[in-house]
Amino acid sequence: ITYVSTKEGWLYVASLMDLYSRKIVGWHADRTMTKELVWKALQQAYFRQKPEGSVLHHSDRGSQYASHDYQKQLQKYGMQCSMSRKGNCYDNACIESFHGVLKKEL
Repeated sequence: ITYVSTKEGWLYVASLMDLYSRKIVGWHADRTMTKELVWKALQQAYFRQKPEGSVLHHSDRGSQYASHDYQKQLQKYGMQCSMSRKGNCYDNACIESFHGVLKKEL
């Protein structure tokens, strides 16, 4: 999750990246940073990609990703959860890099 400045104020943006293709496969923006923000990005990614086989979902340890409801949704979609080590931003380097480019371009 990152935040971006807009004319109307700050927006939180949750995005999911396919690490193989480096494409953003799901994203959602909202004024509040809730579990619904990440859930909508996950839902978009799942229905756009329609993954077959096993999928590893990696995220940081944010409360939105660690929530029981989000973890339950990952299981429903047949995705295995992986989370960054505590305090280690390098585990999420690809999406952090994308967020940096996004902020720079806006």
